[in-house]
Amino acid sequence: MTQQTNSNGTAPWSRRSFLKTSAAVGAVAAVNFPSVLAQAKPAMNAIIIGLGGRGSGAGEDFRQAVKETGVEGKIVAVADIFPEKARGGTEHFGVPEDKCFSGFDAYMKALEVPGVNYVIIATPPGFKPPQFKAAIEAGKNVFTEKPVATDGPGARIMYAAGELAKQKGLKVAAGTQRRHRPSYIETVKRIQDGAVGDIAALRAYWVNGGPIWHRGLQGNTTLEQQIRNWYHYIWLCGDHICEQHVHNIDVCNWIMGNQHPVRCWGQGSRQQLGDKPGEIWDNFDVEFEYENGVRMFSYCGQIVRKWASVSEHVQGCLGVADMNDGRNFIRPKGGSAWRPTGIQKDNGYVNEHVDLINAIVNNTELNETKNVTDSTLTAIMGREAAYSGSGVEWDAVLNSSFMYGPEQLYQDASKMQFGDFRTLKPPMPSLFDIFKNPPMVPVA
Repeated sequence: MTQQTNSNGTAPWSRRSFLKTSAAVGAVAAVNFPSVLAQAKPAMNAIIIGLGGRGSGAGEDFRQAVKETGVEGKIVAVADIFPEKARGGTEHFGVPEDKCFSGFDAYMKALEVPGVNYVIIATPPGFKPPQFKAAIEAGKNVFTEKPVATDGPGARIMYAAGELAKQKGLKVAAGTQRRHRPSYIETVKRIQDGAVGDIAALRAYWVNGGPIWHRGLQGNTTLEQQIRNWYHYIWLCGDHICEQHVHNIDVCNWIMGNQHPVRCWGQGSRQQLGDKPGEIWDNFDVEFEYENGVRMFSYCGQIVRKWASVSEHVQGCLGVADMNDGRNFIRPKGGSAWRPTGIQKDNGYVNEHVDLINAIVNNTELNETKNVTDSTLTAIMGREAAYSGSGVEWDAVLNSSFMYGPEQLYQDASKMQFGDFRTLKPPMPSLFDIFKNPPMVPVA
C-alpha cells in the first residue's frame, strides 16, 4: 500500500508513530521537569549604587543570599560619583569596566542596563531619596540602606516613591537588619503579645566608645570636599543620631506596632570633634513621646568613654525586656527569664537580601519604605529638637520646606555637577523657619 504524502512532500504521521513520539516527549519532559522548575525562578540582576564600605558589604551580602536561596544572581553594574570607587566594581564583583559608571548621573546609567531587576542603594543618606525614586520609577525592586533622608523634603520623596512601589507591585527591603533577625523577630513578637504587659517606657542606646571617623577635606570644590567627608555634613548624613542611632529608634517604633513618636525635646553637643571640618554633633539626648503617651528615652554618642552600649530596653507593667545584638531576654515579674535559643541564620545583613529575593521570586508582599522612613524622620525630629532647644512636633518636621542640601539634589540629582556648586549653604545653616521663634511644646 502506497503511503500518502502531504502537500510539502512529507509523509503524514500514523497513529502508531504519534503515540511513539508522544511517549518519548513525555519521558524527556518527566526527566527535565525539575530543572524546568528551577529555571522558572527569575535571575537576580543587581546593580550597586554607592560603592563605599557599606555598598561593597551589601554586595557581598547579596551574593551570599543568592547562594542561600538557590537562585541565579550576579552584580551586573555599579555606580558611584567618584571614578576610583566605581572601578572597585571590577575588582570586587567582576563587573565589566564599561558597566562601572561614575559621575552624578552614574545611577541613571546603571538603571538603564538591560535586565536589571534588583537595585542596592548604599549612598550617603542625602542622595537616597532621588535615587530611590528613580529606581522605583524605572520599575526595579530595591534594597536601600538606612537612613533614607536627612530632612522633611527628602522624607516626603521617600514616602511618595514607596506608595508608587506598592502600585507597581515592586518589592522593597531596608537596611534595618534587626527586623530580619529571628532573635529580634521572636523577642518583639513576645513583647507585642503581652509578655511584659502594657508598655510604660522604652530606652534606646547607640553609645560608642570612640569618635566618629573623619577623612579631612579632599577635593577641588566645596561640594567634592563635603561628599568625600560625607559623615560630617548634615545634608549628606543627617548627623550621628540619624546615621547610626536610627537602628535603635527603629526597633522601638517596631515594638510600638510600627507607630512613630509625635513630638520630642532634647539636647546635645559637639564635644570631641573640636575644630575638625564639619558641622555635626557627636552626642544627643532626646525624649520622644508616642501618641498614646509612652515615652522613649534616646541616647547616642560617639565620644571616648569607658562605657558603651548599643541596645534597646522595654519597661512594661508586668516585666522588662532587653535587646542587645541578639543577646535578648524578657523577664516577667516573678517569673523566669526567657532568652531566644536555637536561633539559626541570625545574620540580618544577609537575611534582608534573602527576604527580598524570596519576595521577588514568590511575588509576596514586602515594602519596608514607610517603616524605615518613619524611623529616619523620628531621628530627624530628635536632631532638630536638640539643635533648636525646642519641643518639636512630627507634622512640623514632615511638612517643612527647609532643605539642607542644594535644591538640585531634590529636583534631579543626576544633573548635579561639582563646578556648579563651588559653595554651599554655610555650615550649621539656619534651622527650619518654623524654629526661628519656636513655641515650646508643653511637657506633660
